[in-house]
Amino acid sequence: MSEYETSLGTSDADSITLMGLDVADDLMGKVGFGELAFWMVAQRRPSAGEVRLFEAVLVSLADHGFTPTAIAARLTYYSAPDSIQGAVAAGLLGGGSRFLGVTEDTGTFLHRIVEGLGDTSTWTDEEWDDTARSVLTEVKGSGKFVPGLGHPVHKSGDPRVPAMIRIATEEGVRGPHMRLFEAFGRVHPEILGRTLPLNGAGIAGAALADLRLPVSMLRGFSLLARTAGLVGQIAEEQRSPIGPDVYHSVDRNARFVAPRADL
Repeated sequence: MSEYETSLGTSDADSITLMGLDVADDLMGKVGFGELAFWMVAQRRPSAGEVRLFEAVLVSLADHGFTPTAIAARLTYYSAPDSIQGAVAAGLLGGGSRFLGVTEDTGTFLHRIVEGLGDTSTWTDEEWDDTARSVLTEVKGSGKFVPGLGHPVHKSGDPRVPAMIRIATEEGVRGPHMRLFEAFGRVHPEILGRTLPLNGAGIAGAALADLRLPVSMLRGFSLLARTAGLVGQIAEEQRSPIGPDVYHSVDRNARFVAPRADL
């Protein structure tokens, strides 16, 4: 019979083992869910400070109100109230370049730069600013943009950004990705000619990268956080539904127009 290796979970008739530890005896009541999620992906147990920053990221991404992901979940629940899993899945499927995906995009962008910088442990803010200017100039010249800059609502500053920096600093886990992201915030007006706020999804990506989590998995953590928010949205939809009103508002206000001749 074939064998399939795993460093995660196994079970037999008498026990369940996760990462080599007994779930009932070693983990339940002793390890928080955020710590466990980190541990399972990174395959190392995080420090208390790492757990605090990681869970701050999850909290910051859990729910943003009536975003498309929440509306999709609520409308799917209205259509199929027998399928909570379908409603949650509908909301998660909307996690992409405009919502939730920015965390991954920012973390990956920062990581590509940081990997090529060598030892930055003694860098001053001025050195980070110089690097940020160079990167921003190159990005501007290519016609692209820096992920994590700008927010459709928090035009004068995303409140999650200073909170995340404070927590990372307090726990001694403010690393090069966050330092570079902060430098983008300081110097981008002189390069781009306008002022944009650093956004919460971007600082979350910087934080996760500083926690040495695989950048290929960063969107997964965004989806993990948003799953909690979507379950909350569906619970509220059960108590106080808006799905029928949203559906009827769109349906009753639909207006037919003839196709354009040039299409």
